[in-house]
Amino acid sequence: MKILIAVKQVSVLEEDFELAADGRGIDADFRSFDLNEWDDYSLEEALLIKEAGADGAVEVVVVTIGDDDAVDGLRKCLAKGADRAIRVWDDALEGSDPVAIGRVLAKVAGKEAPDFFFAGVQSSDFAFGATGLATAGLLGWPHVAVVSKFELDGKTAKVRRELEGGLEEAMEVDLPAVFTIQLGINKPRYASLRGIKQAAARTIEALSMTELGLGPDQVGEAGSACRVRRMYVPEKTGGAEIIEGTPAEQAARLADIIKQFKGA
Repeated sequence: MKILIAVKQVSVLEEDFELAADGRGIDADFRSFDLNEWDDYSLEEALLIKEAGADGAVEVVVVTIGDDDAVDGLRKCLAKGADRAIRVWDDALEGSDPVAIGRVLAKVAGKEAPDFFFAGVQSSDFAFGATGLATAGLLGWPHVAVVSKFELDGKTAKVRRELEGGLEEAMEVDLPAVFTIQLGINKPRYASLRGIKQAAARTIEALSMTELGLGPDQVGEAGSACRVRRMYVPEKTGGAEIIEGTPAEQAARLADIIKQFKGA
């Protein structure tokens, strides 16, 4: 059995930061990087399946789309127990939206032929929550989003997914399928010192767009339906007011505020 997991090295902002000169992002001097929190849970769930070994040998493969900064995140996954790590990058991938990213991941999944595919519900930097679902659509696989419990039963996965209002939905899904994993499904482990040392010497596999059969018109801004036009800090329009006095005085003041906002 093979489990493919999409992971992402996300930007972590410092408390004070400045926008980049082009106004479309954060200046690199004010960013650090870490593995996306949701992806930690996806990896842990795969490692638990591997350790249970109910369906024989399990191979855990992590894949990321990113430049050289993404290597640290992949090594963190290897240190925790992933068997292989794949990185896909080309300058043409810069500016890809979730669907374009899903297009690349679907090609990797087609090449790797996993039994199923894990992704985090969302990333902590952009929080689109669309990459896993886009990948499923491009693969033509069934998918379940916001998975809070996962159990294998042969070629079927029995899952629970979060709904609004504290509800959960129980589902059975035939494999192969895509699952986006929610926080709290497990407790991610820490990498051991031995694992960190071993991961530092491991090879990170590299795949090019050519090897995946993708052209520059299918990724980046050219292959995306949306893009960041600009990023800015919104202007402050006022502050909070504590309304004091008797109930009648408070009601009168509240009525005045409402009239002001209505332009009366």
